[in-house]
Amino acid sequence: MADANAAVAVVTVSLVVLGLLSGLSLSWALLPVAVVVLIFVLASGLRGRDELAHLNVCVLVLGDIGRSPRMQYHALSLSRHGYSVTLIGFLGTKPHQDILEDDRIDILPISELKGLRVGPKIFRYISKVILQSFQLFYVLMKIEDQGYILMQNPPGLPAIAVTWVASRFRGNQFIIDWHNYGYTIMALTHGENHLIVKVAKWYEKLFGCFSDHNLCVTNAMREDLRKNWNIEATTLYDKPPSIFRETPLKLQHELFVRMGSVYSPFRPSCDVTKEHMELTAFTEHNTQTGAVTRSAGRPALLISSTSWTEDEDFSILLQALEEYEKFVEEEDKLPSLVCVITGKGPQKEYYKKLIDSKEFQHVKICTPWLEAEDYPVLLGSADLGVCLHKSSSGLDLPMKVVDMFGCCLPVCAIHFQCLHELVKHEENGLIFKDSSELSEQLKLLFSDFPGDQGKLGIFRKNLRESGQQRWDENWDHNVLPLIKEHCD
Repeated sequence: MADANAAVAVVTVSLVVLGLLSGLSLSWALLPVAVVVLIFVLASGLRGRDELAHLNVCVLVLGDIGRSPRMQYHALSLSRHGYSVTLIGFLGTKPHQDILEDDRIDILPISELKGLRVGPKIFRYISKVILQSFQLFYVLMKIEDQGYILMQNPPGLPAIAVTWVASRFRGNQFIIDWHNYGYTIMALTHGENHLIVKVAKWYEKLFGCFSDHNLCVTNAMREDLRKNWNIEATTLYDKPPSIFRETPLKLQHELFVRMGSVYSPFRPSCDVTKEHMELTAFTEHNTQTGAVTRSAGRPALLISSTSWTEDEDFSILLQALEEYEKFVEEEDKLPSLVCVITGKGPQKEYYKKLIDSKEFQHVKICTPWLEAEDYPVLLGSADLGVCLHKSSSGLDLPMKVVDMFGCCLPVCAIHFQCLHELVKHEENGLIFKDSSELSEQLKLLFSDFPGDQGKLGIFRKNLRESGQQRWDENWDHNVLPLIKEHCD
């Protein structure tokens, strides 16, 4: 971590120079100096006001809390160790029930401000950033004293700068949890050479140095932060919490019944009826004995999870499924597929139209949004996971694969730079580069279905025997010492 005082000096001088270059008078250009002096004067007066502040931690995400599982896990871990948590973010999606029922966790919702709705796009974006800055600063100054503010990045514009300023006012420690680089996500839409992307990179790199401590999601990102950003970080790999596990057959059946009431791929064939049996496409429940069994000739359940953004190209999966359809027609032993793609995001409607245009005979696709409690149950019921996440920076790992592995679910994942830190090819899954490779992998893995002696069964067995670490153990080892060192 760069020295905070040096970082303050750099940004202050930068603002003064920018002011002079913009034609401001010397008195106006020196305004940032006065502001920084005021911040430090107030910060020194406010520091250490509350003797119990070290027991309070603010967990901040300038996004949807319900779609930010890692930050929810942080909050639960802090609560488990006796800390009072203020969880700040948007309330778009329902957070996990454990969050809602925890007396130590207080959710403080903020509005997802949009800014101006008219005018050039750049001015609309700037107005959004300004409004978010004022709102976030007000909220961070309003809450009770905190020992730490733990913030997710991205999104970091304007959250990093605003949180740093608020933390100097309030005298608390500031942690950034680096999930990725925000400017690389913006580059997917605007291109690397766009002015706004260059500004975002400058901002993120400069203000990122202001944090007191840093976490990141891979060793590759830790090295990049150290070499290129002069930031020292602790790697905290995403690990599955205990809710992600193989699902008992009875719970599978109950979920399939609920899913079947809404989504036709989970329903049994119309021509199949059995006395005293409750049927789904995958399971049979004897209503007299209570026994649940798997249906003979059942389809394989393929699952993928997505935020429907530019860093995941689902046309690759659709093309692979078209090829698999041809394989099924050529080889009777391959099973039909039910492909479930969960999640919300900006490109969902586009892909839904693309899916609806396909005329599959042996593949059924549905795109549900699942409650947080149902998602791990479905993962634990599936036969194979598919991941199309391509990191915009090449330095983060897909949490969906972490969750799948927690359920001992083998994965086919598209290749990118640091994927080897998670997916071990030919050990817990397979790595592909295009739709052709993926279709061949689907054919290979399902050639023995529903048996467990083929590669799919071997990968699942390897996951069961791996003794993989869970979130609580990982967090206690990597984050708790940091919190205790500076807050107790």
